[in-house]
Amino acid sequence: MPGHARTGGRDVIFAWEQCKLKNKAEIVRGASPRPISNPKWFDDNSNVGWLRISDVTEQRGRIHHLSQRISKAGQSKTRVITEPHLLLSIAATVGSPVINYVNTGVHDGFLIFLNPTLDKEFMFQWLLMFKPYWNKYGQPESQVNLNSDIVGNQSVAFPTMSEQERIADFFSKLDTAITLHEEKKCLLERLKSALLQKMFADKSGYPAVRFKRYNSAWVLRRIIDLLNQAITDGPHETPCLVGKGIPFISADAIVNNKIDFSRKRGNITKEYDLECCKKYRPQMHDIYLVKSGSTVGKVAIVETTTRFNIWSPLAALRCGEKSDPYFVFFLMQTEKFQTQVKNKASNGTQPNLSMRALERFKVIVSIELSEQQAIGNLLKKVNELIDLHQHKIDNLIAIKQWLLQNMFI
Repeated sequence: MPGHARTGGRDVIFAWEQCKLKNKAEIVRGASPRPISNPKWFDDNSNVGWLRISDVTEQRGRIHHLSQRISKAGQSKTRVITEPHLLLSIAATVGSPVINYVNTGVHDGFLIFLNPTLDKEFMFQWLLMFKPYWNKYGQPESQVNLNSDIVGNQSVAFPTMSEQERIADFFSKLDTAITLHEEKKCLLERLKSALLQKMFADKSGYPAVRFKRYNSAWVLRRIIDLLNQAITDGPHETPCLVGKGIPFISADAIVNNKIDFSRKRGNITKEYDLECCKKYRPQMHDIYLVKSGSTVGKVAIVETTTRFNIWSPLAALRCGEKSDPYFVFFLMQTEKFQTQVKNKASNGTQPNLSMRALERFKVIVSIELSEQQAIGNLLKKVNELIDLHQHKIDNLIAIKQWLLQNMFI
C-alpha cells in the first residue's frame, strides 16, 4: 500500500517501510506492587490512577478516568506515566491496545511503548486490527502469552509519518461518530426508563406524568381482562427440526424486548406448523412473555408478517379491542410488573410461571383506549430511535472492521 505526495506536479509514491516494532519504540513491561491485595498500595486521594483491564474494556482502550488510585508507596513499585502513551495488554484480555490520557500506574499485565517514532493513534488502530493474530503465540485452548520480545519482534509496515497521521485522523473521526451514536442511544434508553417509571400509574391510580387531556383515575384489572382470549403457548414437546422450513423460536430468541430470529431453535415443517396452529398461530402485535428459565419475564411484541411458531417456554398474549397492544407491551416492561413475575415464578430448579398465575396478574391501566394508544405510540417512537442509533452503530463498526482489514499492509 504505497503513500502518495505531489512534487512539481508529479505524484511521488512512498512504499510502506517494513520493520520490527522494537525499532519504532522501546517496549517495556509495567510493574505491580506485591501482594497486590495490600491496602497500603492504594490511596483514594492520589492523583495517579491504577490501570486495570476492566478499565480498558469499559472505556474501549481510551483511558480518560481511573476509579482506583495508587498510593505514593505503590507508585514506587510500578511504572507511572504522566503523558499519553500507547500500551498493550498481555494478561486477561490479551492484545488490547490502550492510550492513557490521565496519570496512570501501569501494572505488569501491560506493555508500554516508550519514546516512539510512530503515531500513537495509527499504532492503536493497527493493534486493534492485529488483535486476533496474537493467538498464534498460544497453544490450542490455552491463554495467549505475550511479552516484550514477542511484541517487539512483530514486523509492521509503516507509511510515512504524515500518512500515519492522516490514517489515524480518519479512524479517530470514525470512532468519534460511533461514540456519539452510542451516547445518543444511552440517553434514549434513560429516557425510556424514566417514561416507564413515570407514565404508568402506581396504586394511587394516577401516573406521575401524563398527556394533558387525560385526568381520570386508572383502574385495577387482571391481565386476562385485557385480552380477547385466554393466554396460550406453543407445543410442550420438542419438535423434529428440519434444515429448511418455518422458523421455530423459544425463550432464547427474546433479546432486548425483541424477537431475534437469528437465535431460533431451528425450522419446523409446514405439517408440524399446522398441528401447532390448532392451539396457536402467531399474529401481528401478539405479545410474548418468557415464562420459564433464567430469562423469565422478558417480553417481545410481534412486528413481522413472516410465518413462524413458538415453543412452550413462551406465553402468547393477544389484546382485545379495548386495550392497546403497545401499551400492554410496555406496561409489562415496568419494574412493578417485572417484580410480580419474579415473585410469582416458582423456585424450583429454575423459575417457572404458570399460565394460571399469569392470567391472575393484576395491573393498573387507563380506562381510555386513546390514552393507552398515546402512551404506546410515544414509547414505540423512543424504541425506534434507540433501534436507529443501534443500526448506525452496527453499520459504522462493520465499516471500521472492513477498513482495518484493508487499510494496513
